[in-house]
Amino acid sequence: MSGPLDGITVLDMSRVLAGPWAGQLLADLGARVIKIEHPQRGDDTRGWGPPWLAEGDDLETTAAYYLCANRGKQSLAVDIASERGQELIRQLAEGADILLENFKVGGLAKYGLDYASLRERNSRLIGCSITGFGQDGPYAHRAGYDFMIQAMGGLMSIGGEPDGMPMKTGVAITDVMTGLYATIGVLAALQERSRTGVGRHVDVALLDVQVAALANQALNALVSGQSPQRHGNAHPNIVPYQAFACTDGYLVLTVGNDSQFARLARLLGHPEWSADPAYATNAARVGNREVLVPMIQAIFRTRERDDWLAELEASGIPAGPINTLTEVFDDPQVRHRGMQCTLKRGELDVPQVANPLRFDGETATSEVAPPRLGQDSDTILAEMGLTSDDIARLRREGVVR
Repeated sequence: MSGPLDGITVLDMSRVLAGPWAGQLLADLGARVIKIEHPQRGDDTRGWGPPWLAEGDDLETTAAYYLCANRGKQSLAVDIASERGQELIRQLAEGADILLENFKVGGLAKYGLDYASLRERNSRLIGCSITGFGQDGPYAHRAGYDFMIQAMGGLMSIGGEPDGMPMKTGVAITDVMTGLYATIGVLAALQERSRTGVGRHVDVALLDVQVAALANQALNALVSGQSPQRHGNAHPNIVPYQAFACTDGYLVLTVGNDSQFARLARLLGHPEWSADPAYATNAARVGNREVLVPMIQAIFRTRERDDWLAELEASGIPAGPINTLTEVFDDPQVRHRGMQCTLKRGELDVPQVANPLRFDGETATSEVAPPRLGQDSDTILAEMGLTSDDIARLRREGVVR
């Protein structure tokens, strides 16, 4: 099926998560994405298991990690350290619209495959470089990984219980957000190119993204001059806005305004709370959280979670269960929205999480499963004018797979 980016070709020379996430999103939006992989090991994440998806006794297993970020792509396995492999990449770049790469600063220049070199052959090419710390600055030469960036960028300092160790998120969220920012930058450059006719280089750094994504917590620090503290599952600026224990589990209560709090007070049997100056406004509740929250917690502990959730829903008070991932994919709303889907790779069923974007009610999720290593090498090379003998020779020489 065609999409908004139908006719756009992306040369995806990235690996692991941030770059591939951007490439997958562009593929979902209709772009042709050619993923360049090492002929022997492929993208690092192919080996980041278990769990594994096996296609048969005579074929490779693929880690679930790889499958989360490479839907909709073609895999060309080529050795860019070889002169012949480098020339193949240059030929592809001549016809490409976008180059995605996440090599360390200068990493592609030694092969003559950096954006500046490729742009000499194709002035319309848009380049997007994703690194830990950006293309300049005192840390530019360093490698950057999500966990480390969560620590350096301040996210861990505000995650975890107040008396516990600072905590990372359960997902490499900085990588995911960096992939999203990279996609936004690329799409903006595409729009500009439609006016100017020339490409642009987009520089995206994990640390920059992490700092930018601190949102209200960043402004809390800048406005107050003090570093926010860890609040566990509580919110620094809103009360009650946290997890509460029930007799059989936990729920999350997200009271976002004073009228919702008044309804909560009535539900909990204490309508007088909403008129008490100590709790009537959010600012007052934040200032008196150490008194109010334990009182709310004591009441929630008297009944089962689902009973509370039903009454909270009936009263128009935002709340929800803390689901496991298996419970998430069994949730009726998640099922209705089709967030779990399956793509075919030959006879193999490849599970996927759908793209959350919809256009005119239709999902933007690509129908093409993540590829096997080198799955499309022959097709792509033949399109470039190589004969079957040429391809066989390159394969014997280890240039392609």
